[in-house]
Amino acid sequence: MTALLEIDDVKKSFGGLRALDGATFSVEEGSIAALIGPNGSGKTTLFNVMTGYAQVDSGDIRFRGRSITSAGPDRVFALGIGRTFQLTRIFARMTVLENMLVATQRHEGWLRSVFRAAGSPSERERAFELLEFVGIAGLSSLPAGNLSYGQRKLLELAYVLVADPEVILLDEPAGGVNPSLINHIIDRIREVNRAGKTLIVVEHDMQFVMDLCERVTVLDQGRVLTTGSPDEVRSNPAVLDAYLGGDDEEEDDEVGAAVLET
Repeated sequence: MTALLEIDDVKKSFGGLRALDGATFSVEEGSIAALIGPNGSGKTTLFNVMTGYAQVDSGDIRFRGRSITSAGPDRVFALGIGRTFQLTRIFARMTVLENMLVATQRHEGWLRSVFRAAGSPSERERAFELLEFVGIAGLSSLPAGNLSYGQRKLLELAYVLVADPEVILLDEPAGGVNPSLINHIIDRIREVNRAGKTLIVVEHDMQFVMDLCERVTVLDQGRVLTTGSPDEVRSNPAVLDAYLGGDDEEEDDEVGAAVLET
């Protein structure tokens, strides 16, 4: 496998807070990779700079060997990098199907696509196919705001898949999701990967990460602490030390133990 996405010595500060401090790692084409770390370690900030929602202070981000460091979100998306968000971004008053039709027309611009949500027959067919793929086609006529949190996560995954991106960044796909849906989400992610997509997952659920991902990168205070297989990461004492470095000892003990014992 070759490196598809490379993060090279990336630094990002907000005022006096250094969110990323020389983060460096790469993601191989066709893999399912994970970013983990304690709260405040820089995971979502890294996703933001990778997708153009924030600009780096220094360092370089390369996609297929080409720098995308200064590219905005629309440019990054057009190049083939899609993402979901920690808090789902859907149009709550539109139906599930209408949300998907907005996604099929994203190239026209967000505002125009919202007003032209009727869609062509081919767009509607594509939208239904993806809703069937994630398992919520039966909810297509419901307002998206009526979906459970897990169903919203599935809708957002389908939404991203409309553009057929090469790389998909998933920000906490299992966060707040009913346990009964988590295995379904894992199955869908694996199926997307088998179709040739590269996925990067930010997730606090260590069982989810260890079951799903081939490579795990651990961030701590904006720097990469280690990268390795799930077995290598959970046997690394430095990972446990990082998770035990917070103020909430009881919560950190549980998370740290999950990393090492899952």
